[in-house]
Amino acid sequence: MNPLYTAEATAIGEGRVKGHVETSDGKVKVDLRLPKEMGGDGEGSNPEQLVAMGYAACFMGALRAVAGQKKIVLTDPKVTAKATIGKDGEDFALQFEIDVTLPGLPADQAADLVATAHTVCPYSRAFKNGAPSVAKVAA
Repeated sequence: MNPLYTAEATAIGEGRVKGHVETSDGKVKVDLRLPKEMGGDGEGSNPEQLVAMGYAACFMGALRAVAGQKKIVLTDPKVTAKATIGKDGEDFALQFEIDVTLPGLPADQAADLVATAHTVCPYSRAFKNGAPSVAKVAA
């Protein structure tokens, strides 16, 4: 991969339970809490919300790029990403669902556009193909 940009964020505290996360440029700062559905107080955001936001935005970009290539004019498109955390045996696992609304497009054209966007969206590709990930002790 030829890197174009690297986002950096740091988490402190108790992570998703009662922590804080922010980007290195200070533009995004979020207090984290477990959602009520997982036994928390729900008073902050959670990692699933953050990844859903990124996925929705990325998919919208892919959708617009593909529409542009196909000379399709989009009117008020909407992308909703759902990130679900659950148990897979003894471990936690994530699954994602992308719902796309494309007013004014015939169903077959909309389905083709969404399917193509799903093949080019970096988030979709990362989750489908298992993006490289390295965890190490920082110096």
